[in-house]
Amino acid sequence: MSSSPPKTPVSQLKASTETVTSVHYWTDKLLSFRTTRPAGYQFTPGQFARLGVTAGEETLWRAYSVTSAATEDELEYFLVQVPGGLFTEQLKDLKPGYPILVEKFSYGFMTVDRFVDGEDLWMLATGTGLGPFISILQDPAVWKKFRNLVLVHCVRNTEELAYQELLSALPLRPELAAGGARLQLIRSTTRDRQAVAPGNLQGRITTLLSSGELEAAAGLDITVEKSRIMMCGNPEMITATRDILYQRGLRPCRRAVPGQFVTEDYW
Repeated sequence: MSSSPPKTPVSQLKASTETVTSVHYWTDKLLSFRTTRPAGYQFTPGQFARLGVTAGEETLWRAYSVTSAATEDELEYFLVQVPGGLFTEQLKDLKPGYPILVEKFSYGFMTVDRFVDGEDLWMLATGTGLGPFISILQDPAVWKKFRNLVLVHCVRNTEELAYQELLSALPLRPELAAGGARLQLIRSTTRDRQAVAPGNLQGRITTLLSSGELEAAAGLDITVEKSRIMMCGNPEMITATRDILYQRGLRPCRRAVPGQFVTEDYW
């Protein structure tokens, strides 16, 4: 996730200087990194943090979803390095020991508690929009709240399908398995020139949703009564998917008005 850097002085933002503890490159452009966690920092899975880096005499700020579990001692983030990007250019030499500013507050409303009912939780992600779902799926309360958990991750090429080992191991965690939910991982690529890996789909989320292929792969229908949907990723995907859901009678969650889906733009 990205946002324009605010001009507010660091002292007013109540940020703390934290330390990078590890860096992992999934591809030459996709990376995850972890930092120490500010004392007393609280967040709900699905929310994002505001990070700051120094560029000359200026401090640049960007918002990134926290991918780590809410109970962990460290905070983790998943992002793409944008060529020429003001913020990510400062991270090109990132390594353990580097300082990074973390604002002491969390933000965002793409959280599971927005849903008052429902049986099936669909999580639709493109690219680094996967980030908040990594945290959400490590929350035992989510596994108790829903009967079916369906994570759909759409990327350009297979090598961009990050966090596969962690995701595949989630149902084996005792604290999650105790909730009784079933997790399905649906992966799709849009630009692979070679044969698509067994079990993976090919095509954009909107295409797969319109054709019925997505629901067929999950063995579940998206309905007003049972389905609750979270979308995170490219704004174009979210806009198009929202239109499809509207046509099916689903509506966004509003304040004091229960709905069937929530969204978060990533760019």
